[in-house]
Amino acid sequence: MSVQLTGIGVSRGIAIGKAHILQRGDLEVLEYSIPAHLIDDEIQRFRRALEIARGQLSAIRSRIPPNTRADIVEFIDAHILMLEDSTLTVAPEHLIVHHQCNAEWALKLQRDALVSVFEAMDDAYLRMRKDDIDHVVTRIQRTLINQHHEPEDGVDARLSDHILLADELTPADAVLMQHQGVAAFVTEYGGPLSHTAIIARSLRIPAIVGVRNIRRFLKDEELIIVDGQRGVIIADADQRTLDYYHELAEKEQRQQRALRKLKGAPAITSDDQLIELQANIELLDDVTAVLASGATGVGLYRTEFLYMNREDTPDETEQLKCYAEVIKKLHGLPLTIRTLDLGADKEVDSGHTSGRMATNPALGLRAIRLCLRNLSLFRPQLRAILRASALGPVKLMVPMLSNSQELMQVLELITETRRDLERDGLAFDPDMPVGGMIEVPAAALSADFFAAHLDFLSIGTNDLIQYTLAIDRIDDEVNYLYDPMHPAVLQLIHRVIVAGANADIPVSMCGEMAGDPQYTRLLLGLGLRNFSMLPSTLLEVKSIITRSDTKRLRPLTEELLLEYEPTRIGKLLERIATI
Repeated sequence: MSVQLTGIGVSRGIAIGKAHILQRGDLEVLEYSIPAHLIDDEIQRFRRALEIARGQLSAIRSRIPPNTRADIVEFIDAHILMLEDSTLTVAPEHLIVHHQCNAEWALKLQRDALVSVFEAMDDAYLRMRKDDIDHVVTRIQRTLINQHHEPEDGVDARLSDHILLADELTPADAVLMQHQGVAAFVTEYGGPLSHTAIIARSLRIPAIVGVRNIRRFLKDEELIIVDGQRGVIIADADQRTLDYYHELAEKEQRQQRALRKLKGAPAITSDDQLIELQANIELLDDVTAVLASGATGVGLYRTEFLYMNREDTPDETEQLKCYAEVIKKLHGLPLTIRTLDLGADKEVDSGHTSGRMATNPALGLRAIRLCLRNLSLFRPQLRAILRASALGPVKLMVPMLSNSQELMQVLELITETRRDLERDGLAFDPDMPVGGMIEVPAAALSADFFAAHLDFLSIGTNDLIQYTLAIDRIDDEVNYLYDPMHPAVLQLIHRVIVAGANADIPVSMCGEMAGDPQYTRLLLGLGLRNFSMLPSTLLEVKSIITRSDTKRLRPLTEELLLEYEPTRIGKLLERIATI
């Protein structure tokens, strides 16, 4: 009799192979005192562990094929850079001296302090960056405690065509898995926004996370099936089930080959509706993936990385240089720059904050609220973005707007900044479009007002869904409630799209829902004509668009908007997805 387990599918695809259970064991970090005359020796022991960790990551980096996508390589490079950062290299040494404690304990104290900052962040994507700290610190700790795992670079080289079962995996593990031919992976912990999950999607490795105690239910070398889209693992499958999944896997391979032919083709529906497909980026090297996907521009450029892992804040010149490099690399494609979206945890720049951690940062001083409170933080970015607009097609996008007062303040500041630049004799595009992100229910309900005063709107579904449903999507205890198909969410999305149409301004969507193929036809039926997503999902979404008729989709989506019963909603979505 077959056994079926379920989790969160974070990377689509079918894999059939033998299980390999990766047992690493939990790290037990103990505190003990170091005599004063041995403090220097303890610091040297810590430094040797750092060197070993650098060597391990450098070895992994050297194995990455030259044609690997830039966004994948960046995750490993980021971990290597973290091993050069004083917050992980110098600060623990100070703790060793101050507390006269062992290196493992000092590193744990520093890790806890850093993670507390990230955990307080309201942006789910940024909050998951704490995983990077955990991964790097764990690598150092294993060296200090002498618990090297098999082998030191993370994954056994004999695992070709196996399915890896683990408690959790690092981005370095995910890169090595492709190199070593691992067919898929399943973990007990993790979420859809973790860097490991993002890499799995980029590399198209089927992956499922959040399957608690899976290593207790399955055996090593047991033949299992992983369905990354449905989040299902099947063990002891009968021949009929195996044949079905083999056929499904072959079908997916044929579809992937066909998708590559769509790169240069426009995204036009069967009833001649032209759809804009843009990409989300964070770093300069992400542009390579944008160009490779055939995206028509960047619909979301996150700027938070400029402010993180540093004690000061980037000035106007530094920001302008960064924006200019992206514009140059895009070769004339439009760039939408989102202004700073960090929260009340602002220890990245303590001089610009209240110095007090918010009780609930998701509902506190974040994004545009923070910028309007600290104009010395906001004005240099406005100047840099406006100056960048003279170098290419640039749009400015304001995150987390919630009321008219905020919008009027922003527009006045932009007007003042334009006057200042004119006075200083600095070039900028006076007609640079200014838009706002609709990610708070209050903003969606007031979409008509925002549409009347802005040049474009962009729906941030990640925050809009979790604010509407009052859940934290990366909290394992409640993320099952995260539902893009909740009637309230769909009605808010539709309201924003209609507001844009009435004001004759474009409305885009830059949340993960935009890049999820199961929702593409639904969004087309709701009237969405501008999508922005991870480059890795763009061609599949384009393929669906070219086979869709918006006129036929509209009646079904209108029917869906009136429905509240979950089962009925699911059936309607299935009809919409196959029409």
